Amino acid sequence: MTTLIEIKVPDVGNVAEIDVVEVLIKAGDSVSLEQTIATLETDKASMDLPSSATGTVQQVYIKTGDKVSEGTLIATVLAEANAASSPKTEESIKATKDLPQTLIPEPLPEKVADTLAVSTQVHAQKPEILTVSSTTQKAHASPSVRFFARELGVDIGTIKAGSGRKGRILKEDVKSFVKKFISEGVVTSGGGIPSIPAVDFSQYGDIETQKLSKIKRLTGQNLSRVWLNLPMVTYHDEADITDLEAFRNTLNAEKRNGETKITVLLFIIKALVAAMQQFPSFNASLSSDGEQLILKKYFNIGIAVDTPNGLVVPVLRNANNKSINELAGELAEKSEKARNGKLLPAEMQGGCLTVSSLGGIGGTAFTPIVNAPEVAILGITRAKIQPVWNGKEFTPRLMLPLDLTYDHRVIDGAEGARFMAAVKQYLADIRRLLL
Repeated sequence: MTTLIEIKVPDVGNVAEIDVVEVLIKAGDSVSLEQTIATLETDKASMDLPSSATGTVQQVYIKTGDKVSEGTLIATVLAEANAASSPKTEESIKATKDLPQTLIPEPLPEKVADTLAVSTQVHAQKPEILTVSSTTQKAHASPSVRFFARELGVDIGTIKAGSGRKGRILKEDVKSFVKKFISEGVVTSGGGIPSIPAVDFSQYGDIETQKLSKIKRLTGQNLSRVWLNLPMVTYHDEADITDLEAFRNTLNAEKRNGETKITVLLFIIKALVAAMQQFPSFNASLSSDGEQLILKKYFNIGIAVDTPNGLVVPVLRNANNKSINELAGELAEKSEKARNGKLLPAEMQGGCLTVSSLGGIGGTAFTPIVNAPEVAILGITRAKIQPVWNGKEFTPRLMLPLDLTYDHRVIDGAEGARFMAAVKQYLADIRRLLL
């Protein structure tokens, strides 16, 4: 006896539209339980959709480029009655309902993608009519519509009447308002940033147009928003890691084949946690109204990972309670998942401070951009042997360049310098981490 089983998009959290980037089956194909049948992509990560049955594909209802959501029918499979369905389908790509606070931006509806492509300019202009204010409370709109308006920087109180029942403001009204703002250039205060003119590069020679991945596009929007809204300062310094490197090499020499090696980055994570405990303002976020500082009692460190699809930031949770070896294993696992596009949104949420390392590539310094709503980010480049004066003579020391960018609204220059001095002290003598 056979059974026709419907395979649908499971719960992936509060995501309205999910892109179909690849369909791996067609009618007539044989599939097995847990076999990947399609690849979906949210604004945070790519994920594989496994089959929940073993059998023959009868019909496929999606194609590459489609947008789906929870409950969308993907395919029907004619399965044997005794072929068990997978209880893990939803769990395998389940995402939390909270949006991640990473270098990847908040999700925005694709239907207004063209409108929101200039959202950076909207934020840069900071017009009064696009500033959330106390009038928001008087508007007749649902909480989800209010949230949508806040994400676009719209004062919902300036939308006089909605198209919904009894004048209720709907998402379509907010979209129309933004479109009107852009087309008419309605600005009551502040100055706009001139856009870069379009250029026909083909007139100079052969060209090839390549579409950016969704992650890169949205990351770019978020970084532009941070750059325009945060007063950032970058402090450059160097840490002496000569003794740390000797200790690290000793640890790795003791490891058996196949065991995860210890990297300098792991000691940097522990040094950052110790410094954050010493300087709580670095483990904080500014409230949306800029009036309060939210101090965090947990220590989650984000690690920027370069992947073929763009930059993602897996988060190592409760780093203060984990050993170097535990952090090494977790970092290796999440980095591998990130590079393979398997990282779930939940694994990129809740970071307190981010580390961006270019040490494996090179360089002497750079200016990392704060991963808002965090207030600081630490950049690392390649360590090198330098002559250092010890009071009597120059001696060769391994010096690690560090670049600390912070939100100047929360952290002043003196505190930034003291934080960096603490990090350097911990790295120069890791025994201090035991105190």
